[in-house]
Amino acid sequence: MEAFKVHILGCGSALPTLKHNATSQVVEVRGKLHMIDCGEGTQIALRRSKIAFSRLQNVFLSHLHGDHCLGIIGMLSTFGLLGRTTPLHIFAPHEFESMLRAQLEMFCHGLEYEVVFHAVDTTKNALIYEDRGVTVETIPLEHRVPCCGYLFREKPTLSHIRRDMIDFYRIPVSQINNIKNGADWTTEDGTLVPNSRLVRPADAPRSYAYCSDTRYIPTLHQLLQNVDLLYHESTYANDQLENVRKYFHSTAEQAAMVARDAHAGQLLLGHYSARYEDEQMLLEEARAVFPESYLSDEGMVFEVKKS
Repeated sequence: MEAFKVHILGCGSALPTLKHNATSQVVEVRGKLHMIDCGEGTQIALRRSKIAFSRLQNVFLSHLHGDHCLGIIGMLSTFGLLGRTTPLHIFAPHEFESMLRAQLEMFCHGLEYEVVFHAVDTTKNALIYEDRGVTVETIPLEHRVPCCGYLFREKPTLSHIRRDMIDFYRIPVSQINNIKNGADWTTEDGTLVPNSRLVRPADAPRSYAYCSDTRYIPTLHQLLQNVDLLYHESTYANDQLENVRKYFHSTAEQAAMVARDAHAGQLLLGHYSARYEDEQMLLEEARAVFPESYLSDEGMVFEVKKS
């Protein structure tokens, strides 16, 4: 089974602290790297994670608050200094394009790689990216500005051919892909060997959902059914319900309610308010509703496992 991992680069909220970086993650799936959000200091965190800058293919921005996007122009400049030549694709609300172009002209004039902008409609659940291994959909959220999350789904793979059957029936290499695609095998003496004897079932596709800044949405779970790993912002504990309503954020308990109702495999908490020196209170409130809840932290890598 190929790697499907989430690298945490930053899990703090708007106010900078010495403990947490501004929000950013890298999703690694089938050998490709996709960044979600790019707060201030992201490129330093990227360095510390030992993730190769050159491997990053796409950046998905959830919304245009500084703690989710102020790091991008510095990162793009660094890519230019490193001699990047492959295009970088940026998916973000359409309002970001004019700002991005102005910053590129001011600070990154003469880049030797193309920055390709894709406008995202944050109000719709839509497929916005697809390659041979994964699809990415938008998840409409409710924040103080247009905002969406992103749902990564692996594409189904082919069945696994059994090595012992290859040897036993002397199946040539030229026929392996046919068998993976469902073909039977006929031996030299005319015996038909059914495909079910030759292969093991394909790995079940995995999924990861990133729900950025949002107030609690009672129906959100409908878009996230059976997701294997869910990140949901959990800025506050229940001691800050007034701020939850005022700033359109969620509590850890509310994040856990979404995970429970979505029948998620695991829940990651993040986007912690700077008021909490210890996030254990958030974890305890989440686990009271959804036991498979975990705190994210800079440098952590979470494997997306089939639930």
